[in-house]
Amino acid sequence: MQKPDAVIFDWDDTIVDTWHVVRTAINETLAHFGHAPWSEDEARKRIGPPARVLFSGLFGEDKWQEADKIYINAYQANISEHIRVHDGARETLEALAAAGIPLAVVSTKRGPLLRAEAAQLGLDGFFKLLVGAGDAPADKPHAAAVQFALEPANITPSKNVLFIGDSITDMITAENAGCTGILIETKPPAEEALAQHPPKHRFKNHTELSDFLKKLTPPKPAQNRTPPAL
Repeated sequence: MQKPDAVIFDWDDTIVDTWHVVRTAINETLAHFGHAPWSEDEARKRIGPPARVLFSGLFGEDKWQEADKIYINAYQANISEHIRVHDGARETLEALAAAGIPLAVVSTKRGPLLRAEAAQLGLDGFFKLLVGAGDAPADKPHAAAVQFALEPANITPSKNVLFIGDSITDMITAENAGCTGILIETKPPAEEALAQHPPKHRFKNHTELSDFLKKLTPPKPAQNRTPPAL
């Protein structure tokens, strides 16, 4: 594979670890509506779609906004203390930036929350654009979210654009946009689901991912300057 035109990342559980906060907020929302909490396995299978899709399916179209407010309040009450960057993720971003590769994020997290977290962690400067739910003409897994993320770099989605994520939703997004899907197994989905939407490559952590990307993205050569004549 040649040097990629661009690399797009998912956010939650791809670059940052927010799983405990997300699952806690989901279970508080379920409890409010009289539903049983989700186990670890069930949460891994069901969390991923945008809030409107997830909550409309659970509670009905007329209740999704109420559910969303409950979820957001629970999430924001805990996120500042529990969010962290995955080991090796910052180094992965630094290596890609050094190679001059345009980077973006496409997430199902609401855009303002996504950008606030990136700024809090000092990661926002790596990305041309951070696209969350409600930012693009259509949310992930629709191809429009990827197209929107690539517009600032004037790049068209193709197999030479890498989409890196931890979920089935991410692999479907890559398929829909015609990009190359790469799975990072921070929270690996069920193998039966992956069989239907297989990634092109899969890695257990950012160390493995970074080693792969370094082979594709040598750093930009230092600019040679001719010394002035004496």
